[in-house]
Amino acid sequence: MIQSKFSGSRIYSSSEDAFTLFEKSSFGEKKSNKVEYALVEALFLVSEGKMQVFSGKKALNEEQLIKKIKKIDKKIETKLSVFSDLRKKGYIIKTALKFGAEFRVYDKGCTPGSIHARWLLYTSRENETINWHEFAGKNRIAHSTNKSLLIGIVDEEGDVSYYEVSWLKP
Repeated sequence: MIQSKFSGSRIYSSSEDAFTLFEKSSFGEKKSNKVEYALVEALFLVSEGKMQVFSGKKALNEEQLIKKIKKIDKKIETKLSVFSDLRKKGYIIKTALKFGAEFRVYDKGCTPGSIHARWLLYTSRENETINWHEFAGKNRIAHSTNKSLLIGIVDEEGDVSYYEVSWLKP
């Protein structure tokens, strides 16, 4: 099990297990002598029993970790539902903040860095609304980065429906 530390808004590990999982399954990002995890990645690994997160000397259980992360990211539960669903289906998901999106999604079997992501992904709950200007902006960003827009909508039961939006040239 990966032993990791929660510091500020970051979760990281310098354990051998962390580097092994990074090489095998693309979890985290290598940064010098450690692997740094997106908050949703770490939460997923905790929920799967593959990681233990410490805040100081105290080990956090999943509920404690969610509570801490919610102070940083109010959408963490929605993001976790979508992240978990896609990861369990074999896709690689990475953050996409520099693209103005929540996630980049890579096809099954692809390694980030060796190929470009297929989609930019935004998450939403089924009862949330979005206006047309926001929607058009998200689609423009995806198009300008040669990706399709993928929207993951989480329903009340936690099930996820996906909608792919792409440009057509008639």
